[in-house]
Amino acid sequence: MKTTLLFIAGVLMCGIVKAQVAEKSKIMLSAKEKEMNDSLCNCISKIDLSTIKSSKEAETALTNCMMSRLNLMMELAEEKNIDIQDNEATHKLGVEIGKNLFKQNCASFSKLALLMAEEKIDNAKEKGTVSTGTFKRIDTKGFNYVIISAGESEKSFLWLRQFPNSERLANPASLVGKKVKLTYQEYEAYLPQAKGYYNVKEITGVELMK
Repeated sequence: MKTTLLFIAGVLMCGIVKAQVAEKSKIMLSAKEKEMNDSLCNCISKIDLSTIKSSKEAETALTNCMMSRLNLMMELAEEKNIDIQDNEATHKLGVEIGKNLFKQNCASFSKLALLMAEEKIDNAKEKGTVSTGTFKRIDTKGFNYVIISAGESEKSFLWLRQFPNSERLANPASLVGKKVKLTYQEYEAYLPQAKGYYNVKEITGVELMK
């Protein structure tokens, strides 16, 4: 059971990035879902976040809150006809709880999640992946997406924050038709407009190619 809760905790933390914004639309929760959300949020709000220095500590703190609410978790799983030992079903339950905590604006959960997400992002930056192609345009769909072409296909990359040479993207018209090399990090994130979790490729570096 503890292993299962650790799995759920990991799912709850998965893919939450600094740029994420909680969806503020009204949601309908069952009485048991609301009880679970309120109970978790209350527990997390009592954590001294200044003492958490790593994603591992953040996940442990969340797991401890869930362990102390084991009965509620079991009741919620039963309400949804979920076998707590079924990893796929448990994954969906964890994602749903995390989304609901965001939608209900549980500030403590958001802060705790960021502590883990930022470390994951930093780790991804160290690895970095490179893609080259011809600069086409920048699309704005809630965030800025840099579009490059490689052959007959187009690739989309998220321009989320400042990075070395990011100022080169400030004037996209001057880049159209030029060869560029983008360094990026890929991770799963919840996109409010799409109302779901998707893999995104965030740009961490850009170079013009000769």
